[in-house]
Amino acid sequence: MTRVFRSSAIYQGTIRTTTHAFLQALGQDDDEIRRPHIGVFHTGGEMSPCNMNLRDQAQHAKTGVYAHGGMPHECPVVSVSDGLSVAHPGMRYSLVSRELIADSVEASTEAHQWDGIFAIGGCDKNLPGLMMGMLRCNVPSVFVHGGAALPGHWQGRDTNIAETYETIGKVIAGEATEETLRDLSHACLPTAGACAGQFTANTMGMVSEALGLAPVGSSMVPAVYSERAPLMRRAAAALMRAVMDDAPRPRAIVTRAALENACAVVSATGGSTNAALHLPALAHEAGIRFTLADVAAVFARTPLIADLQPGGRFLARDLHHVGGAGVVLKALLEAGALHGDTLTFTGRTLAHELQQAPAPDGRVVLPVSQARSPDGGVTVLTGNLCPDGALLKTAGLATLVHRGPARVFESEEAAQVAVTQRDYREGDVLVIRNEGPRGGPGMREMLGITALLYGQGMGDKVALLTDGRFSGATRGLCIGHAGPEAADRGPIALLHDGDIIAIDARPEARRITVELSDDTLAARLAALPVRASSVRGGVLEKYRALVGAAHLGAVTHSGPV
Repeated sequence: MTRVFRSSAIYQGTIRTTTHAFLQALGQDDDEIRRPHIGVFHTGGEMSPCNMNLRDQAQHAKTGVYAHGGMPHECPVVSVSDGLSVAHPGMRYSLVSRELIADSVEASTEAHQWDGIFAIGGCDKNLPGLMMGMLRCNVPSVFVHGGAALPGHWQGRDTNIAETYETIGKVIAGEATEETLRDLSHACLPTAGACAGQFTANTMGMVSEALGLAPVGSSMVPAVYSERAPLMRRAAAALMRAVMDDAPRPRAIVTRAALENACAVVSATGGSTNAALHLPALAHEAGIRFTLADVAAVFARTPLIADLQPGGRFLARDLHHVGGAGVVLKALLEAGALHGDTLTFTGRTLAHELQQAPAPDGRVVLPVSQARSPDGGVTVLTGNLCPDGALLKTAGLATLVHRGPARVFESEEAAQVAVTQRDYREGDVLVIRNEGPRGGPGMREMLGITALLYGQGMGDKVALLTDGRFSGATRGLCIGHAGPEAADRGPIALLHDGDIIAIDARPEARRITVELSDDTLAARLAALPVRASSVRGGVLEKYRALVGAAHLGAVTHSGPV
């Protein structure tokens, strides 16, 4: 009996004869038209090095799909480069692009009734956006991170883009020359690929493996390594087996236990705080309520075992050379810090997929018994200043306690001017508000400012608090995702210059408070004027009207049907 696939809906029956003409015009014959049709989604293009070679990788995926009985359809989707949008108003479109990508995957898959999805992404928001689209459509799917760039070589050592950001601050502080900065900028990013450290893209690449949506061992292979070609073909073969054999679909794979696994790998690697925004969003697409508080609970119990930048020493290439994300996952599994019975897109359990993963090498990845920290590299703080929570990357921090006066800025631009002019004092808590999902709108990340502070030698002498985001490359006492955000009349909107803010990120505390009475905060809230948005028209207006709170993932729809 001939297998009838979902895609037959687009060509079956006399009334759809014209569809044959369209498919034939794509170069398909009658036998190929009857194959399962697979959408090969990628964000390839020349908007950033992260995306530059993804179309090339997609060609290998298409070859694998066709060789194993499928009919591939290349579906490029929009992407925004965080690297080119940082430190100016264009960053408002970064998080928005995550929703645009998920919407694009949904629109193309449902309109054309694809039987499966092969998704390839390589930048901060397109990885979660593609995975969100996979979950929303819930057809057999596989995701592959496009890989990181190789590090540059400068003055006898490895370097990467994060050092260039911080050197800008050194130039402004008079501690480095423009010539040094120019030479470093020419050396720091020598190849295509995502930023080389455990920043957002590589963090979410590891998350894709932990969730079971990607092949184990795929995410840390550098973007320019030739082994990416057979990797893509093998992933396509596995996807076609899933399509033919009715293997588990994304919503059966991404369970609460799988989400906890994803949180664990973020914590164990000192990953990006942005993961705490994307994981609740992915859960939302799966029909699971998984909030920042749930993320925090896993972070608190998962040890930090990888020595990766920005809090550590090593890069994605180094982790690949000792076995990739599977090394971290298997170490956590053997220590009882991972759920091994979760399913993967292959139909096998995560524990089964990890059988061949090597043991920790002792440098890049340590055994759990020798963990760098017992409670992970990312912490969620709560208190009267951030009742819904706020995020701090603690990996590599020299101090976890700070108390000082607030210096309040109403936008990133205002703060950037003050920091550039060094118009702040040691001990200050720099507060940047109105940059949340609705307030921005778009929840901009503040890597430009944090890098300036470190370049000026002040990264460990001040604290920074915002209802916006920080880059995965950010380091220092930088607290983001403060919720509720100022646009929702959260406590951050009530701060005045000079208010004393106390931060205690030690495991026994995890608190952030403003030293004001409840009566004072209530009086300020009653007197707080409504802040009108300056956004009119276009995608930002639509986003502002729809987007929800950061601790729930900053999603723009009510959930799966």
